[in-house]
Amino acid sequence: MSRSTVCFLSALLALGAVGDPEHEHGVGPPSGEAVRLVVAPVLDGDVLGDAAWRGMVPVTGFIQVQPLADQPASQRTEVYIGFTEEALYLGVVCHDDEPDALVVPTTRRDAWLWGSDSFEVVFDTFRDYQNGFAFATNPGGVQVDTQLTHGGFNANNNWDTAWTVHAVTGDFGWSAEFEIPFRSLRYPSEEVQTWGINFQRNIGRNNEIAHWAPIPRQYSLYRLMLAGSVSGVRPPPQRNFKVMPYARGKLAQGNGDGTERDGDAGLDVKYSLTPGLTLDLTYNTDFAQVEADQQQVNLNRFSLFFPEKRPFFLENAGRFTVGGGTVNLFHSRRIGIGEGGRQLPIDGGARVSGKLGRATNVGLLHMRVGEAEGMESAESTDFSVLRVSRELPSRSAVGMFFANRDGAGSDNQTFALDGWMGLGEVASVVAWAAKTRTPGIDEDDHAYRLTGYFDSEDWSFNGSFTEIGEGFNPEVGWLARQGVRSVNLFGQWTYRPDDFMGLLDIKPHVTYFGHWDFDGFYESGFLHIDNSYNWKNGAWAYTGFNVLHEGVKQAFPLGNDATVPAGDYDTAELIVGGATDNRSAFSAGLNLVAGGFFHGERLGLSPFLGYRLGETFSTGLAMNRNRIDLPEAEAFTVDLVSLRLSYSFTPRISAQLYIQYNDQTDLLATNFRFSWLQSANAGLYVVYNEADERTGERRRELILKYSHIVDVL
Repeated sequence: MSRSTVCFLSALLALGAVGDPEHEHGVGPPSGEAVRLVVAPVLDGDVLGDAAWRGMVPVTGFIQVQPLADQPASQRTEVYIGFTEEALYLGVVCHDDEPDALVVPTTRRDAWLWGSDSFEVVFDTFRDYQNGFAFATNPGGVQVDTQLTHGGFNANNNWDTAWTVHAVTGDFGWSAEFEIPFRSLRYPSEEVQTWGINFQRNIGRNNEIAHWAPIPRQYSLYRLMLAGSVSGVRPPPQRNFKVMPYARGKLAQGNGDGTERDGDAGLDVKYSLTPGLTLDLTYNTDFAQVEADQQQVNLNRFSLFFPEKRPFFLENAGRFTVGGGTVNLFHSRRIGIGEGGRQLPIDGGARVSGKLGRATNVGLLHMRVGEAEGMESAESTDFSVLRVSRELPSRSAVGMFFANRDGAGSDNQTFALDGWMGLGEVASVVAWAAKTRTPGIDEDDHAYRLTGYFDSEDWSFNGSFTEIGEGFNPEVGWLARQGVRSVNLFGQWTYRPDDFMGLLDIKPHVTYFGHWDFDGFYESGFLHIDNSYNWKNGAWAYTGFNVLHEGVKQAFPLGNDATVPAGDYDTAELIVGGATDNRSAFSAGLNLVAGGFFHGERLGLSPFLGYRLGETFSTGLAMNRNRIDLPEAEAFTVDLVSLRLSYSFTPRISAQLYIQYNDQTDLLATNFRFSWLQSANAGLYVVYNEADERTGERRRELILKYSHIVDVL
């Protein structure tokens, strides 16, 4: 690693020690007190009729962030905070003058609640302003949980833990009761504690958002340094020992081999080593219940990125994150997923993650991927990752990262240092530098990135510079391209008219990124100039254009026998789009791209339709069509069509059908999932998968899986 990189990161560490985040957001954040409950509430959502809450004084006084910033909320919200030896409880009363106008689009777990009636709480249990947990619900009793890292900048919406919520509606509005077991949280060891806490109330019909501890409009509820506080919390000494065994049966057909019958079993274990540190063990890991990947269309010469969806890897995922832009130093899909999304057997593994003390975050992961039929090598492969970071005042941190892949013909390591420095309340700087070690690669195996952010109520800017060597090879990460120097720039102004055509805000913005190789060759350029419009009724639209440059060194195939020759291509395209209010029973939208494409032309259309019936049934139909016209080949189209149907019998029982057709690969894929959840991701799953390919091959599988969480302690 270069001397200049080490010096920069050392300076980042020193500067990060300046300032005290406890006073950075000004004086007087609201505070409340948690009360020890004589009896636990009856979890039916009826807060007003539950004796457990009688005589308690609720916290209230919510302040709008939109549509009328800094004004009192239009409807009163009352929150009661209590606890027993086993759990923390919230009683929430959302008064509403128009209870018949509540917007409740879904009760499916982890559903997107934006624009609907909902309530969310965020906890900063260590009061480190860096890490937190969020829990949300709506009048239908949906469960949504989120894990926060990096001061709320990284939000892991796929994290799931064990907790319970019930909600009811009435003439007063709606109310909800939360039960969050202490074993589902991480917190210090003191007998009496004060936690950071904040609440958000969404009122769907007028697109209103209000917080208990006021937050400027450019930030969200997850801005932990702006939270209020709750004192008097007396959690028990951390004890958490859970065992989750599973059993799975599968019937499979394909390749003309008849019906294959298969059964398997495995085990996950979770144990609290310290109040903030958790050990997870997994044996014969299985992810049969995970939703199918969303198909993508690739119209360039670079790798596509597919997100992680497997539960074991999602928990504490933010603690392992290093990188950004076109490179992630750790991408857990490298473990147990092969080419084309093929599942590889995971024999087992272990993870230690959480906090040591109040300021040190630790992540240690080791997994073994076993032998798989048809692999080039029959060897098992071991993956190891170590991540340590130290939090500093003023939203700052410094850390290190190490990853190792060994086996199946691979011996690869990645080393990195990174830092994050907050500059007041509105700015920050992030930097990382990395090096890989691969047999046969002796030079240009480095990468680094420097990024700056600025966010005020009206203006937002960020910019970055990245260099990735030709030999940089993070085999446990993801990389879009090598041997490049890249510049990314973004600027946006937010204008909020008082009363103009029902608009909530207008956001003119400019984005630019460029990539050059080490000889100065201009590989790619993208200039995006746009105006986005958001209405108070939930509708949105945008109008803009793009100016593009592509420098192609070697010809590459594109489709329909078309080839893009080597050369420099400068083009421009028009972009427009918009959508109706998705809170309505029917919603629709369209995105359009028209203009140059390498040495030809492209017309891209992406229409989508949505329909929902109350909070139980929803469907969405989407299409992405690209018509490509290149001089040396006949014009051709690439279509991607998806249909999603969801039905929620209760917040814990649901069924979903997901059908996709990818014209580029001529693949028709069907994924059906029925789930009856006990808690978090445990319960009964029935899954049917079918794939019909252009070769005429059809693969089908029916999976029955049951898992159960046993609380040993």
